[in-house]
Amino acid sequence: MNLISIGKLAATMLLAGALAGCIDAEVDVVLTSETTARATMTQVMGADFYSMVKMSASETEADAPKDDDFCADGDLTKNADGTATCVIVEEGKFARLTFGNDEPTITFASAGPGLVRVSLPTAEMRDEVGADEGIDEETKAMVEAFFKGHGITVRFSGAEVTETNMTLSEDKTSAESEIQFLDLINGTAELPDELYAVVRAP
Repeated sequence: MNLISIGKLAATMLLAGALAGCIDAEVDVVLTSETTARATMTQVMGADFYSMVKMSASETEADAPKDDDFCADGDLTKNADGTATCVIVEEGKFARLTFGNDEPTITFASAGPGLVRVSLPTAEMRDEVGADEGIDEETKAMVEAFFKGHGITVRFSGAEVTETNMTLSEDKTSAESEIQFLDLINGTAELPDELYAVVRAP
């Protein structure tokens, strides 16, 4: 089964394709100074999905199957229940935090003394999903079964969040947004042009 052919719904789900084929994902960006941060992306692929990925890899690369390609840049854990967890951690100067992409996905900009504006543009999320592409009823049913109830959580944190269009934590040290995959797929996700938080560096 070619996952990419399913309307690009799995292979280029979010973050310019960084979350290929995952069922649940979390992006956690922690400001460590005015010029540095630690970014952690955790992807959890369901057992059925991971089984198909391994099968597809074996069919297309019989001589050298690579069933772990979805976690080529991270640490993969194959869980006892058949699921797979991929964790990618990047730390350092803002420009280095790319999650394996050619260009940084998360944007950092000075917002005043000790403050950094951390943002994630959302237009590419909608574009990459290909919600406008027609898919047949069988494929649509399969997609809904895979992604129903699953999504991605984006979180920005530091010493203090002074402004945000995301959900602010009670202690005001972090802001997060949860995005359901089916809302993106169906084109019903109500997202601003970017998710952002102005964060005070520790």
